[in-house]
Amino acid sequence: MRIQKSFQQEKATLYLVTTPIGNLSDMTPRAVETLKKVALIASEDTRVTKKLCNHFLIDTPLTSYHEHNKFQKTSAIIDKLNAGYDVALVSDAGMPLISDPGDKLVEEVLKSGNAVVPIPGANAALTALIASGLAPLPFLFFGFLERQKSKKKNELQTIKNLDATLIFYESPYRLKETLTIMLEIFGDRQVVIAREITKIYEEFIRGKTSEIIDYLTEVKGEVVLLVEGQKEADVADEWWLDLTLDEHVMHYKAKGLKTNEAIKHVAGDLKKSRQEIYKEYHHE
Repeated sequence: MRIQKSFQQEKATLYLVTTPIGNLSDMTPRAVETLKKVALIASEDTRVTKKLCNHFLIDTPLTSYHEHNKFQKTSAIIDKLNAGYDVALVSDAGMPLISDPGDKLVEEVLKSGNAVVPIPGANAALTALIASGLAPLPFLFFGFLERQKSKKKNELQTIKNLDATLIFYESPYRLKETLTIMLEIFGDRQVVIAREITKIYEEFIRGKTSEIIDYLTEVKGEVVLLVEGQKEADVADEWWLDLTLDEHVMHYKAKGLKTNEAIKHVAGDLKKSRQEIYKEYHHE
């Protein structure tokens, strides 16, 4: 066990500094002060961070820290800390580690005996949540879904029955496809698209999944996707959840339906194609 008293310790510190998600006015005085006093700033993209530093007159040296060099740079940053120098970690926007690299660095810094101190600030997921109109608690922040459609479907299947508000980051180019898959798996739930948060073109689109799919054309900018959790009534309606496929089909056959008609009803319950259920049922 180890206890860290962030303002009462002598070890060097890795500061996790939150930067604005679009509006530079959201940079906190403490964040500016921290970036000025550390010996080194490790950033996801030094070009982005350099613009931020220039705006706030921060002349601290920069080094890159991203997904492709994190193992090499983790060692170098720990060497810096072990030599007694404080270091700051920033991402391009928002909180470090939230859908950005840095978790391995924090883990290794703590193992080395040095301190890790967060500097809070803007976060796209929570900023979108509180203005969404959806239940703020409980919520599940999922980050980015898999790009491959089959993997994305599997991920969504695992969380479809949660009653928490679901928060995702999504590329504007994959948004419509993701919503279409969600409609298939989750049903027609309330959804909120929060786009370009804190920027001049900030926009919230609120409505049923089907409505938003029909409305969307070209989407630009950073997107947060929020989906309402499953309601108790929805769970009660899905009486077949504990049935095997054979039992599900047999339920309808017991009502006098022929096999193909029973399969059609099962496909409707599960929001799958009749052909898919037919093949599963006949083990094709």
